[in-house]
Amino acid sequence: MQYWTRYDIELLDAAVSEELLTQIYNAFDPKRPLEPDDPFYVKCHEVRGDENIINEVGRKIVRAESLTYQLYTGHRGVGKSTELRRLRRYLEEQGRKVIYFEATDHLDNVNVQYTDILLSCTRHLIKELQDNGDTGALRQWMKSRWQSLKDLALTEITFDNEGTLDLFGMLSATLRTESNTRQQVRAQINNHSKSLINALNEFIADAQKNLQAEELVIIADNLDRIIPTKVDEDGKTNHDEIFIDYSSQMCQLACNVIYTVPISLVYSNRVSQLREIYGDTHVLPMVMVRLQNGTIHPPGLVKLKQSILQRVSQYTEQPLVPDIFESEAVLDNLCLISGGQIRELMQLVQTALNWTDELPIRRLALLRAISQGQSEYGGAVDEEDWERLAEVSITKRVPNDDRYRGLLFNRCVLEYRTALTETAAGLQPSTKWHDVHPLIKSTERFDQALKQYQAQLGNRPNQESGARP
Repeated sequence: MQYWTRYDIELLDAAVSEELLTQIYNAFDPKRPLEPDDPFYVKCHEVRGDENIINEVGRKIVRAESLTYQLYTGHRGVGKSTELRRLRRYLEEQGRKVIYFEATDHLDNVNVQYTDILLSCTRHLIKELQDNGDTGALRQWMKSRWQSLKDLALTEITFDNEGTLDLFGMLSATLRTESNTRQQVRAQINNHSKSLINALNEFIADAQKNLQAEELVIIADNLDRIIPTKVDEDGKTNHDEIFIDYSSQMCQLACNVIYTVPISLVYSNRVSQLREIYGDTHVLPMVMVRLQNGTIHPPGLVKLKQSILQRVSQYTEQPLVPDIFESEAVLDNLCLISGGQIRELMQLVQTALNWTDELPIRRLALLRAISQGQSEYGGAVDEEDWERLAEVSITKRVPNDDRYRGLLFNRCVLEYRTALTETAAGLQPSTKWHDVHPLIKSTERFDQALKQYQAQLGNRPNQESGARP
């Protein structure tokens, strides 16, 4: 008979506890998009202004008689990739062939131009459809350009022993790694982009004959991550160049296309052009955890807690409070300081768990996670931007100005929306507003900027400063 000593039991308990911590930690992976049937998924439409990607994007594709080219946006980490996967499932159920890919997976986000995106679309279309269509036109296009491209950057490769996918993959890799010849390669491709698109459309048309689907849909994700860079002295950026100046090419593929787009471009002075070209731009806002006046919005708070519970409950039946979090206050603070941004919530939990030896997660561990987040976001704010952030916190709007749009792109400023509602008094329209990220609002530097801005306005202090967690 084996006898267990107290020491043996303590070791066993410690091992079980560490295993649970590890499981929970990985359940909060901030970079993992969720599939539609993932048990972690929580539907948050009602606290996101009733945003619904299936109604707004999917039905247009299904019902439109002509091809559609649509834009989808939102802050990085808000959950766009998860929603796009839901859209893919819906479209496939409607008999469509969907090619979803992360368009920047082989690109340098700091240096992206239209040519790079065209090559990315080409490469992924070939990868998905090469068994269904004849790549002869694409291979002929590459053959006719091969010598000039080879002379620029591809000297070690011979045309005859490479497949069509490998050839285009090589071009994408060159654009990413060969900075010395990048612009020359782009120029070569750009000069012949019309013939490349024609060849690509021939391939698409041939593949569709063999597809058991009514239509082909491309979803090009992660284009919202492209870092804005100036391309001329008038302030035009690569965002303007890609989505507007090259819009005729972006909308020339012989299939339905959904592009993710940087949220900062949607609030630029070129938004009317975007609407004219692509129709309505569909925005995924933050989960609304506070109302416009700063008071807590309980339904949004409930949704974030449910998102946490869905992950934890896969590994333990222990209640969130007090077994996973030491108090309701710690759990509430975690949700509120995230600003309703799902990825931020996940990141904060993981960081707090790094400071947790055994459950529950305590206030001090959360404070360490918050402190790290404050430091990182604070470092993203230029000195002259603090006053702009103070202004946004009071006005709840983002002026049409590049300096404010940069704050949107960097997630220093977040977007929220309420839903259209019907009351006894009639329809209450949907409202949209912006606010400063709570991790920034909870810093002393923001408090200083807010007081200085209020002094300039001659206003007495209000409640806009972020409450200390």
